[in-house]
Amino acid sequence: MKSTRKPPSSTPTRVQIESTSGLPEQIRCRAFELYEQRGREDGHELDDWLKAEEELTQLRTRSGVA
Repeated sequence: MKSTRKPPSSTPTRVQIESTSGLPEQIRCRAFELYEQRGREDGHELDDWLKAEEELTQLRTRSGVA
């Protein structure tokens, strides 16, 4: 029986692109977004970093990106 599966596309998908991007840079960007959402209030750098790290780690886990 002949397989009906399509060959993988040579065009990178969003997931493939995200997997090649540095996680620390993504965390930094998300942490800065959290900082701005709070009105640029100083003193929460670690909280922002940890929240961003958790969000992105969960997102990558759900999407199957290692």
